[in-house]
Amino acid sequence: MSNGMYAGEPALEAHGLGMRYRRGWALKDCSFRLPAGRICGLVGPNGAGKTTLLSIMAHVLEPTRGTLSLFGAAPGSVDSGRTSFLAQEKPLYRRFTVAETLRLGRELNTGWDQRAAEDIVRAGNVPLDTKIGTLSGGQRTRVALAVALGKRPDLLLLDEPMSDLDPVARKELMGTLLAEAAERGTTVLMSTHVLAELESVCDYVVVLSGGEVRLAGDVDELLSVHTMATGAKEGENLPASLAHHPLVEYRTSGRQFTALIRPEGPVAGPVETDSLSLEELLLTYLRSPDAPPLITPTAQAQDQAYNTRTVAA
Repeated sequence: MSNGMYAGEPALEAHGLGMRYRRGWALKDCSFRLPAGRICGLVGPNGAGKTTLLSIMAHVLEPTRGTLSLFGAAPGSVDSGRTSFLAQEKPLYRRFTVAETLRLGRELNTGWDQRAAEDIVRAGNVPLDTKIGTLSGGQRTRVALAVALGKRPDLLLLDEPMSDLDPVARKELMGTLLAEAAERGTTVLMSTHVLAELESVCDYVVVLSGGEVRLAGDVDELLSVHTMATGAKEGENLPASLAHHPLVEYRTSGRQFTALIRPEGPVAGPVETDSLSLEELLLTYLRSPDAPPLITPTAQAQDQAYNTRTVAA
């Protein structure tokens, strides 16, 4: 069943989501929503909570507090065929052949698409009779992706799926992923450290830092509300003409300053303003963990009008 049939509801929605381990909080009060049918990049430094968040969505972990819904229901009550999770370590049975791995996928998933899974494997010239343990890292990634997409999920969760691939294989498999997602209307949430590739891949982003959501929303919305201002430095502080605009980052170099702001009205004073790329925006927020968070209207969690899982604090 395609996501296109669920266009009126978010693919996922988190309200005050938190996860605590012995060492402290991995997630703290995370609230955001991801509309169905989007390709979303999940970005953050190591230890930001990305894997924890994906594991909660995949019903691998139970959160300490807060609620999470997938297509309007608690993760554990959602048909397992609607969600597919590909962990970073890509767990596959090393003694199985590729064909046996795909057969296992077929036996365990009622909506399995054998032809689609085999096509993904054959596109990489991976022999079906080869054991998983003898494959290269890139070949294992291709087989794991074939299993994840063979389920024909409505929501695909990917944790650094292509970290072990060379640039050519990365681009090829990313193209395969996007083509499959477009054909099915699949919602994809993908964590990655390669910011440059997000510009042409993702139309939605969520930035985590210190276990909290710092930035979330439609890429075009986020870019439209930020401006890069540059000009001659006036002392060490932000020029007075920019002081009333919310500031994300202020940097100086020699006699020049650069400031990323969220303009509230016209930008006055002897400054130049320019738009910025998605990579520049994400890098700035990653460098500036104390910047005021921003969750755009499309990403703001709504009042809960459906059943979700509630976990006592």
